[in-house]
Amino acid sequence: MAIVWVPSLLRDLTGGQTKVEVPGTSVRQVIDGLEALYPGVRARLCEGDSLSSLVAVAVDGELSNLRLLQTVRENSEIHFVPAISGG
Repeated sequence: MAIVWVPSLLRDLTGGQTKVEVPGTSVRQVIDGLEALYPGVRARLCEGDSLSSLVAVAVDGELSNLRLLQTVRENSEIHFVPAISGG
């Protein structure tokens, strides 16, 4: 199962856990798994059927341009981080 490092904005939903294991072969499936375990996660990470523009996802240390479609391996580490933009 993939290891999701839980950002502080979600820890109130996970009972304070900082990491959880969730099955899935894509970021979308991992978020679905998180939602099943911790209702409310999807609403904080997604806007409709897309990853929120305020959130970036890193899989195995690499920021993903594929976002919800990013492939996840069985032992992947996933981090959801606030998106950073310049101006």
